[in-house]
Amino acid sequence: MGILDRISEIEKEIARTQKNKATEYHLGVLKAKLAKYRTQLLEPPGKKGEKGEGFDVMKSGDARVALIGFPSVGKSTLLNTLTCTFSESASYEFTTLTCIPGVIEYQGANIQLLDLPGIIEGASQGKGRGRQVIAVARTSDLVLMMCDATKGDLQKHLLEKELESVGIRLNKKKPNIYFKQKKGGGLGFNSTCPLTKCDEKLVQMILHEYKIFNAEVLFREDCTPDELIDVICGNRVYLPCIYVYNKIDQISIEEINRIAHEPHSVVVSCNMKLNLDYLLEKLWEYLALIRIYTKKRAEPPDFAGGLILRRGCTVEHVSHAIHRTLIAAFKYALVWGTSTKYSPQRVGLQHVMNHEDVIQVIKK
Repeated sequence: MGILDRISEIEKEIARTQKNKATEYHLGVLKAKLAKYRTQLLEPPGKKGEKGEGFDVMKSGDARVALIGFPSVGKSTLLNTLTCTFSESASYEFTTLTCIPGVIEYQGANIQLLDLPGIIEGASQGKGRGRQVIAVARTSDLVLMMCDATKGDLQKHLLEKELESVGIRLNKKKPNIYFKQKKGGGLGFNSTCPLTKCDEKLVQMILHEYKIFNAEVLFREDCTPDELIDVICGNRVYLPCIYVYNKIDQISIEEINRIAHEPHSVVVSCNMKLNLDYLLEKLWEYLALIRIYTKKRAEPPDFAGGLILRRGCTVEHVSHAIHRTLIAAFKYALVWGTSTKYSPQRVGLQHVMNHEDVIQVIKK
């Protein structure tokens, strides 16, 4: 029996097993087996080089966005509209057969947008060019999932399932579980909160499925068996995702209103160029980008340029971005903006910067 057959058998067994207190251990072990087989499917034994097989596109700009979706939903049209790149678009499926990069210039940032070939059902098992598309999606900072608004939520659920099965978690945070394998001493299990979805016996059974008998496990939040399996595998990618529904010019106002109020959703029409400005605003927000202006002594701030960094960056990150040798000669910095109580404020390396702050670094 091949790996695909085993995966299919386990999925069927999970589907037909009733979910209650008596079956939770059995389901936990089945889920662990399923995750193990899916990992084997992605990285066949002895062929480790194939794991990251993807399209050779060099990462450039301030952030990378992967544009994924089924064939003929308007990915190439969106790329052509938002960037100065040409990607062939036509009314037939699989017009795009390789990865076409483009650059969105927005608020001084260069955002790399990758138009990937259309995904088909079974992409996670290697159908079409699914594995290569998914390999590129794992290296991006944000997934832009494009769906056909005329088909409702069907495409969204199918794509989520494909990405979920290869370890890409969309709009989820990493489970707060400490896990470390040991050389001996058995299982050390503890939690800092009441657990309702997992207990020590279930954790032990899941670890045994992975041939792990000595480990330290600490739950810092009430996590599910699936989240524990994600932590044990250690190869999961947690990415923000925006669901872009195209072709809204072909559906009713009521349906547009319903889709627009779904979480993480944006409705657009690429052909009629509707709502694309709002999509760019959302891109900026989900990528958590901020712009910092620099200032030289006795000179006005450089508002023409500016550094593009991530939300939560400190003065240390800004200094590195200006020049890597600046930290060694750093004395203090003067900051103007919303991150300070008064302007200018003298701050150290750990001060957190806000969007559109102005900084002047003073050297020793």
